[in-house]
Order: sequence, then C-alpha cells, then structure tokens
Amino acid sequence: MIKIERLVFNPFQENTYIIYDETGEAVLVDPGCHEEGEENILETFLMERNLTPVSQIYTHCHIDHVLGAAFVYQKYGLLPIMHRDSIPFLLRIKEQGKMYGIEVDEIVEPTEFIDEGDEIKFGSSVLRVLHTPGHVDGHVCFVDDKSRFVVVGDVLFRDSIGRTDLPTGNLDILSNNIRNKIYTLGDDFTVYPGHGPSTTVGYEIMNNPFVKGW
Repeated sequence: MIKIERLVFNPFQENTYIIYDETGEAVLVDPGCHEEGEENILETFLMERNLTPVSQIYTHCHIDHVLGAAFVYQKYGLLPIMHRDSIPFLLRIKEQGKMYGIEVDEIVEPTEFIDEGDEIKFGSSVLRVLHTPGHVDGHVCFVDDKSRFVVVGDVLFRDSIGRTDLPTGNLDILSNNIRNKIYTLGDDFTVYPGHGPSTTVGYEIMNNPFVKGW
C-alpha cells in the first residue's frame, strides 16, 4: 500500500513529499531541505522506515523546491528528474538565492526528463505525469490513480492557486490546467500542494475563489 509523508523545509515553508510503498522503495518529490538540520530530518525519516530512495522528481524548479537536489544526489546518487522546460529556472537558482540571502553551492543538472503521460515507477507503484504550466513553464503534477491523490506543486492550494506574476506565469493557462487536468480527476482525489495543507478536488471545485468548478 502506498504512503505519502510531508516534511516542511526551508524559509519558504515548502512541502517535500516522500512517497513509498510496502517494498521500501521511495520517491522524493521536490526535496527542499536547505540546511544540515533539515537534511538530517530527511535522512532520519528514510532510515527509521528502512526506505530506499530511487528517484528525486520535481514539480518545477523555483528555488524553494530544489534546494535539496545536491544533497540528495550526493547522499543517494540520484540525479533530479524534471520537465525539460524547467532547465532555465534550475540554472538560475544561484541568482535566485542571492535575492533571498540563500547560498546555493551546487547545481545538479538532470539527464532524464518527463512529460505528459510519462510514468514514475517505484516498488509496486506508479505515478502518472501531468504537464501543468501556468505558474511557471515546465511545471508538472504527479498522479496516483489507485490511491486517489495528486501532488500539484504550486498549481493549486487550499482556497488558492499558484502565483502567475513570476516569469512565464500565465493565469489563463493555469486556470485551464486546473479545470481540465486537476478538477477532472475526481472529487475524492486528495490534493497535496507545494505549500500549506492538503485539500481535495471536490472542495476546491466548490470553494476555490480563483478557479471554481464548471
């Protein structure tokens, strides 16, 4: 049975997700651990549950979501996996860090890319990839159709949506992706966002003030 755990990291209070199943294999989604203490929290969580991380995958490459990429690569030998359109943002994270007083020592570039319809396989489980730009180019979401949840990064939040005033943001594109790719998953789907608490598709369709249902 698949399980998902949230760890909150870095000054942006970013949600890092560990998704794992009964085999002990785990996928790290948006590891944002920044300082040694946060790296220890992630490492301890994996050790205590005898989990073996097999992939680090990214919804998008704003700095708060990729601060742990180098640590995960150094510790577990896993290169990041992301959409190809995320590369320009990844390559600028040192500049982004300076804006927020955050030092980024190393940029780890991917050799593998994902896009709409691809699958992330681990253990006996599968995550399906949705391409969902609008907050930023290259944004993707990860769907587990069996366990009925979706990890949405900064596309959708409880009672809110991702910012569209940053480079390559587009409100129309974001709204269309929420309506056509997230809201169509099913009311009972749990939504795990990049910041803040989880929600459900049904709740957002009825209550989200920015993108309500049909």
